[in-house]
Amino acid sequence: MAAQRTSFEKLQRDRAKKAKAAAKREKRLDKSTPEESDELTPLEAEPGEELTAAQLLARVEEIHRLFEAKKLSFEDFEEQKADLMARISVD
Repeated sequence: MAAQRTSFEKLQRDRAKKAKAAAKREKRLDKSTPEESDELTPLEAEPGEELTAAQLLARVEEIHRLFEAKKLSFEDFEEQKADLMARISVD
C-alpha cells in the first residue's frame, strides 16, 4: 500500500508556521540587539517609586552579561547584584 501524499493545504499551513516562527525569531533578535551595550543603563524609576520585579530581574541579567564579558569587576558585580536582589519583593 502506498503512503498518502500530503495535501496542498497542509503544505501551506506548514510553510505559514515556519514563516511565522522565523518572523518571531527575527523580532526577538532585533529586540535584544539594542541591549548589547558595554555600560549599565540607568534604572528608570521616579524617586520614591519602586521598580517592578521584571525590571529588577532584567537589570540582574544585564549585570551578569557585563560580568561574563569582563566589563564589570567581581566586587562591583556582587555589590550590585546584592542590592538588586534586596529590592525584589516576593509576594
